[in-house]
Amino acid sequence: MYRYVKTMPRVPVSRPVVVSYMLMGIGVFIILWTVWPIASFFFVDQIVLAKTVSPVADLTGQGPTTPLAFASGDEKTTDANTWFPLQPQKKVSAPVNSYKLSIPSLDITDATVIIAGDDLGESIIHYGGTALPGEYGNTVLFGHSTLPQFFRGTKDYRSIFATLPTIKVGESVHITYDGVSYRYVVTDKVVVEPTDLTPLEQRFDDSYITLVTCVPPGTYLYRLNVKAKLVRI
Repeated sequence: MYRYVKTMPRVPVSRPVVVSYMLMGIGVFIILWTVWPIASFFFVDQIVLAKTVSPVADLTGQGPTTPLAFASGDEKTTDANTWFPLQPQKKVSAPVNSYKLSIPSLDITDATVIIAGDDLGESIIHYGGTALPGEYGNTVLFGHSTLPQFFRGTKDYRSIFATLPTIKVGESVHITYDGVSYRYVVTDKVVVEPTDLTPLEQRFDDSYITLVTCVPPGTYLYRLNVKAKLVRI
C-alpha cells in the first residue's frame, strides 16, 4: 500500500533581493565608516581637549562659509590666505623659504614647509610674518586635513594633518631649518572657532610652534591648535 505525502513548496530567494540587502549593508557600512571619526571627535576627543571661545564677536567671512562641508581639498580650504583674511600673512623674504617637518608619532617624515606659501595642497604653510624656527616667538604652521581614513603620510599634503588630533602632549615635533635641527615637545591642544586669531599671537620668552588644522576630521567647523615648545640642548 502506498501513501503520498505532500511537502511544502520551497520558496526560492530571488537574486535581486539578496543583491539589494548586500548593497544596503555596504551603504550602511560606508556611512558609519565616514561618520565615526566626526562622532568620535565630538564625544571623545572634545572631552579631553580644552575648547575655547573666540574673543571676536562676529567676523562675517572670516574663513570658510560652509562649516560642515567636507574639507576634501577645494580652493577655499587649500588657499592659506583665506584662513585668516582679517590678518593676512605677510609675504616675507627669508634667507631660506622652505624647510622640513617630521612628527614620528604620526608617521610624518620630512614634510615640506613653505614660508608664506599659498597652496596647502602642495605643502604645509608657514604663516608669513610669524617667527622662524629656532627664533624667539611663535612659528605658526598650517596643514590641510581630511577624514583620517584617507591619510597617506607625507605623500599627500591634502591629508597631511588628518591624524593631528591624535597627537599627545609630550610627543615630539622635529624641524630642520637651514641645516639646523630643532626638537619641539607638544605642551597643549586647543580647539577654537575659525575666527579666533590667538594662534597667531607671538610670545618672545622662548621658541614655540603652533600646528593648525581643521576639525572635526573631514570638516572645517573648528580649528585645532597644537602647541609645542623648543627643547634646548
